This record gives sequence, C-alpha cells and structure tokens, in this order.
Amino acid sequence: MEVMYQTSAIATGGRAGKVAVQNSPLEFVMSPPVELGGKNPDGVNPEQLFAAGYAACFGSALQHVIRQKKIAIPVPAIKLTVKMGKNDAGGFVLAVAILATFKNIALAEAEGLVAEAHQVCPYSNATRGNMEVQLSAEVN
Repeated sequence: MEVMYQTSAIATGGRAGKVAVQNSPLEFVMSPPVELGGKNPDGVNPEQLFAAGYAACFGSALQHVIRQKKIAIPVPAIKLTVKMGKNDAGGFVLAVAILATFKNIALAEAEGLVAEAHQVCPYSNATRGNMEVQLSAEVN
C-alpha cells in the first residue's frame, strides 16, 4: 500500500480514560456506555467514535460515486448505527447498519449508489468479512 495519509491517537485508561488525536484539537473523555455499567453519560465510547468516523467516510465514498456518475442530487445524509454484542466464543463483536437518506432520486437508484459506495469506502473495505454490515437507502 502506498500511504496517502496517516494519523495517530493516544488512549490512556481504556474505556474510562482519555483519547487524544495527534495533530488535531480532538480530545475525548471516555466512558463506557451506561448500558454497560458506565457512570458518565457525558463521556464518549469507542463505538460512538467508530460510528462517527465510518459515517463520515461512507458519506464521502457515496459522494465520490455520485460525482463519478454525474448525478445532480443533494448530498445524502448517512446514519450509521454501531451495535455491540457477544459472539459464540464469549468475545465481543460489532455490527453496523448504514442508512443513506436521499432526495430527488428513485429508490432503486439510491440503493445501487449505496452498494457501490460500500465497495469504495475504506472503512467498508477494512471491515468486509469481519462484521455484519446492513446497507439501506430511503428517499424523502
């Protein structure tokens, strides 16, 4: 792989610590979700950060596909939901649901664009075969 960009984050204290992203203003106080015993509802957790990063990246991949096809529609919104559970071996696993909301396009075409974006997105390529990903589109 030819590296086009790289970044680093430093975490201390795990889920109940802090994370700082180098060369950026991003710093987070971490806290496990309340559903998993967390005590600080104002802290963030790794699943939220993963959802934010994947949603933004998928949105960019979708815009790339739309530009390549020269389709004149408003920028779609991406809602990416990260789910965490246990696997059969007692470890933890993630699953993702991606919903793209479009305007001024037929649903079948929107679904096709989402499927193409899933082939382009670096997060999708990194997780493909490693986690369940549900793709969907809606038109408002």
